[in-house]
Amino acid sequence: MRSLPDGLPERVTVVEVGPRDGLQNEARPVATDDKVELIARLAQAGVRSFEATAFVSPKAVPQMADAAEVVARARARTDAELTALVPNPKGAERTAEAGIDGMVVFVSASESHNAKNVNRSVADSLAGFEGVAAVARDAGIPVHGAIATAFGCPFEGEVPAAQVVRIAEAMWGLGIRRITLGDTTGMATPPLVEQRCQALRAALPDLEIALHFHNTRGIGLVNAMTGLRQGVTRYESSIGGLGGCPFAPEATGNIATEDLVYLLDELGVASGVDLQALIDTAPLAQRAVGHGLAAQVSKAGPRLKRFAMDSVRTAAQ
Repeated sequence: MRSLPDGLPERVTVVEVGPRDGLQNEARPVATDDKVELIARLAQAGVRSFEATAFVSPKAVPQMADAAEVVARARARTDAELTALVPNPKGAERTAEAGIDGMVVFVSASESHNAKNVNRSVADSLAGFEGVAAVARDAGIPVHGAIATAFGCPFEGEVPAAQVVRIAEAMWGLGIRRITLGDTTGMATPPLVEQRCQALRAALPDLEIALHFHNTRGIGLVNAMTGLRQGVTRYESSIGGLGGCPFAPEATGNIATEDLVYLLDELGVASGVDLQALIDTAPLAQRAVGHGLAAQVSKAGPRLKRFAMDSVRTAAQ
């Protein structure tokens, strides 16, 4: 891929995870109509890849109880890539029936978070992926991987890079060629992002790395910038900064899609996503969840937004 003068990639893919990661932690049920409309509006804005839902137990994550309906109705309104989180072979069968474009298997890099998140050991989760991969293979659906707490665990603290690499190698052995590193509780820092990317590339040179940052400690976009300098070209974000993990304490939202696209636009990195259309869509997300959102650009507008002189009072002398 041709690079910009400062070494940044010329183009990246923005993956919208608002319909899944963005909504899973909401206490108030979000209407299926709103989820489908959100996907359709974001697709119209130029988003070409979505993590649309999760085929998980409704008891564990009630917001995802309408997974099959969301996929079916969204598919009727967009030809964008729709993927879904899949925890086990049973979920994989439901996902295949729904006509999804890709299955995402997920495991935490730390034993403690994996126990809370899916009530299994890391080894058991990895072993279970074989069944998911078999179902996906029979259905002709690609499987992608996601490693949560890849930059630190709220229960254990530091997570060794070697542990992340070991899990990625196990996924690679199942035929998984794209893996997302998830910053589940906003513990990533630029040095950790650089370290993880370089360690994975050393072990698995042909692996496609994606990055998923939360803005818990205010440096989500700084971490994305570090990823760009490492040549990563796939980033997950959520409209309005929606998000959080129901199985991690004090987890806050993802980096906001409109904030990420604003950064990319100002850097000259193409994403194919229209910033103003994202800004116009953010109120829909806010109405759907019934509370304010953390994104900045949808509040302030783009850098060169102009105001009429008579709209602002003049200071008294």
